[in-house]
Order: sequence, then structure tokens, then C-alpha cells
Amino acid sequence: MPRPELEAVKGMWNKSAAPYLSGFRGMGGHLRRSWSVSWPMIFIMAFEFIITLTDVFIAGLLGKEFQAAVGFSTQIYFIFIVVANALTVGTVSVASRLFSGGRKDELGRTVFSVSAAVLGAGVLFGAGGVFLSPCVMSRLGMPSLVMDLAVPLVRMYSIGLPFHYLLINGNGILRATGGVKKSMATMALVCVCNVALNYLFVFHTSLGYLGIALSTAVSVVIGAIKNQAHIFPFVKRIHMFSKGLLGDVARIGWPTAVQQLSWHMGSTVMFLILASLPGNTVAVMAAYTNGLRIEAAIFLPAYALNMANAVVVGNMLGAGREKDAFRGGIATALIATGLISVMTVIIVLHARPLASLLSGDGRVISECARYLIISMISEPFMAWGVVLGGGLNGAGDTRTMMLVITGSFWLVRIPLAFFFGVVLGLGAPAVWWAMNASIAVNALLISMRFFGRRWIR
Repeated sequence: MPRPELEAVKGMWNKSAAPYLSGFRGMGGHLRRSWSVSWPMIFIMAFEFIITLTDVFIAGLLGKEFQAAVGFSTQIYFIFIVVANALTVGTVSVASRLFSGGRKDELGRTVFSVSAAVLGAGVLFGAGGVFLSPCVMSRLGMPSLVMDLAVPLVRMYSIGLPFHYLLINGNGILRATGGVKKSMATMALVCVCNVALNYLFVFHTSLGYLGIALSTAVSVVIGAIKNQAHIFPFVKRIHMFSKGLLGDVARIGWPTAVQQLSWHMGSTVMFLILASLPGNTVAVMAAYTNGLRIEAAIFLPAYALNMANAVVVGNMLGAGREKDAFRGGIATALIATGLISVMTVIIVLHARPLASLLSGDGRVISECARYLIISMISEPFMAWGVVLGGGLNGAGDTRTMMLVITGSFWLVRIPLAFFFGVVLGLGAPAVWWAMNASIAVNALLISMRFFGRRWIR
């Protein structure tokens, strides 16, 4: 006979904790499904990592001021591609549901409408980058040595911006429609072209360091053309611009635009905070630039799984499988957290050797190693929050992501970094710990939203 007290405990469990853990049942199938979408995305992000690492490595061969300029100009360039990323988030959310629901005509109109809008936006922002960036960047208060090198880089990057817009959105369309391996092949080609052209332009032409930006521009042109060939079958029968479908994409994507614009503007402010620290600010900025590139070995796989989770959740919701959408989102986040935890340990154990790969300056190496050791503490939390956030994006719950990410950056990271690093004079380590604090807050808030399940409705 069962003991009454055990039955009472079981009843309490069923009413309280068990419902929250029900999403973990039958996770094996969801793990396999998530992994089938995730592993090509990890390779795509690996190619992105190689591209950015090559840029910084070559800049390091030229000098630490070139590394600082590449890091700063890249941050400015990221602001220019905010609209492309936002439209791609909306595209993936809409296209993945239309694809899994078998609605081919609407999918074709969506692909055509978004591609036209993305190209137009790329031309507009590219022209702005070429003609307006010198005026805007001159007001940011950066050291003149860094600014004089960064402005021509941004102008060169901007030339290829329309094609970069098409490349980013084309990758989103392919992964939303079961073509993630085609996207992987495209990015492999872009990576090979970028690395080869980097060495060619920088060391074998009169362009010098500007070849770093030109190699990016040329390689994204090649990748964009290849992606357009892949997505042409979706639109070859339907050349119809749909304001309604583009509106659906924009409605889901605009919070991501605000979120990413806020993030990249905040990242630019972080450079300004570093420039205000006591001590050798150029060395600290170069160390931060190098540390971000090494950290990308962790962040990019997490972001790959973020995008994969958007597809997993979007496809499940499009097929009417709401419970599977929840479980699939958790499965992808578990994969990411396990993978990132292992990579974190490896980077901590090899922080100084890794830092020395990108610079020969002793101060830069020491500060970069310290940055890596401190920042790695928060990486598993980052992975968990980022990938669950991808699931929310796939469900179209982009406003929540906007509020959480923007709030944790501007209300936690920047105030703490400025107060402890600049006002109290604690220097760069205080800035690195402020970054950890904002990541922890971000992961907590995203987890609360995901497990609350309101996004399913």
C-alpha cells in the first residue's frame, strides 16, 4: 500500500513542478531535429569567424592602430546592416511558416517583395555610408590616429552594402525553406574569396590596409549573386510585389532593427568609454577588438543556433505543433549551452596564447588575455539566452527581445562600465565585469519570457 504522505507529495508535484518540466519529455527527437538545422549554421558562423579573424590578423601585422581602426570601423559598419538583419528576422519568421504550411504562392510573393525592399535599402544606406560617414564619425571623439584610418575603411565597406543586404536576406530565405546547406556552401565561397583577396589586396597592391574592406565588398558581391540563383525558383512564376506580406515582415522585423541599432550604438559607446579610461587607451581598444574576434569563436556558434532555433520554432508553429515548438526551442538551447561550455573552458586555458596570435604588442596581449578570462564566465549564460531568444524571434515575439536586450545593455552594461571604469578609475577590468552583469540579466529575463509561453499565443 502506498504511504499517504508519499501520495500527498506526488500530488503536490503534479500540481506545481511537473507542468513546468513537461516540456522536457521526449527531448531526443527534438534534439536530433534541432541539430539537423543547427550544424550547417555552425559552419556558416565558423566561416564568418574566419573572415573577421583574418581582418584583425592582417591589421595586426600592420600595427595596433590599424587593429583599433578595423575594430571601430567594423562596429560602425554593423550599424549600417541593422535594417538587413531586421528584415531577415521578419523574413525567416514569415517564410518558415508559409513553407511548412505549403503556401507556395504567398511564399513566392514574400521572397520577391522582401528581396526588392532589401536591395533598395542597401543602396540607400550604402550611399549614406560613402557620403555621410566622414561627417558623422568626426564627431565621435575618437583618437585622431584611429579616426583617420577608420573613415576610409567605412567608406570602402559601404560600397558593397547593397550586395551584403542581399546576401544576408538570401541566407535567411534559404534556411527558412530547407536550404540551409545551400547557404552554408555560399558562405564557404565568401570565406575563401575574402581571405584570399585580403592577402592579395593588402600586400600585393597599392591599396594597403584599405584592401581589408575591399576584400569584404568583393566577396559579398559574389555570395549575393550565388544566393539569388538559389532562391530564384521561389519567384520565377511570381513577380508580384505585395505590400501586405512585406508589411508582415516589417512588423515582425522592426523591433529587431531598434534592438540591433541600440546594441551597435551601445557598442560604439563602449569604445568611447574605453577611450576615456586612464592609461594606454589605444592598447586597450586594440585588446578589446582582438578579444571580440576570439570571443566570436563562441558567440558565432551561439548566434548560429539562435538562427536555427528561429527556424525550428517557426516551422513548428506554422504546422500547428505548439508543444513541439516549445520543446524544440529548449532542445536547441541545451545544445548551445553544452557546446559553449566546452569551448569556454578551452579558451580560458589558452587565453594568452590565443591573444598572442593576433598581436605582438605585450600590453595588447596581456589586456586581451585578461578580457578573455573575465568574459568567459558569462558565456554559457549568453548561449542559453541568445538561443532561447532565437526561438522568440521565430515566433514573432520580437518586441520582447527588443526590450530585454536594449534594457540590459543601456540600463546595466553602459552605466556600470562608465561608473566603475571611468568615474571610479578602476580601468578596463571593471568594464569587462559590467559586460558580464548585463549578460546575466539578459539571460534571466529571456528565460522568464520563454518559459511563460505567452509567445505561443
